[in-house]
Amino acid sequence: MTSISELRENPLFENLTNEEIEAVIPLLAEKKMSAGTTVFVENMPGESLYLIRQGTIKISKMVSEGQEKILVVLSADDFFGDLALFDSSARSTTARVAEDAVLLKLTKEIFDQFCNQNPALGLKVMKNIVREFCRRLRENEQEFQQILSQLFEAGQ
Repeated sequence: MTSISELRENPLFENLTNEEIEAVIPLLAEKKMSAGTTVFVENMPGESLYLIRQGTIKISKMVSEGQEKILVVLSADDFFGDLALFDSSARSTTARVAEDAVLLKLTKEIFDQFCNQNPALGLKVMKNIVREFCRRLRENEQEFQQILSQLFEAGQ
């Protein structure tokens, strides 16, 4: 059983009280996965967000036929697949288990029901998802600018 203390450090629960975290815990389904297992594949429909309780997950993107680029390696207290809670569009990346993992799965369907019943708490969780998404976007933008700068300097 997942405890409040295990989730406290996850950015998904930032600014939530213990009572609020306790209200979210029943929504999470534990999923144990072995190293090398695929959580989801790029272009498949998104239906769930995953919290990493234990282990590491590699997030990658296909860059050309048969060529995959690892974008980030996530570990305990990270979450991924967050866009799936907002729409059911195709996954933009692939997620694979790098080290045996224990994941907590939150489906869009369950989260939507929860938000209908608890709109204020649902909004707090959504704000945390968006905040983390923006942080990641800013980090990637800085990396992209550095790459462009290096390419520009090399071309001169």
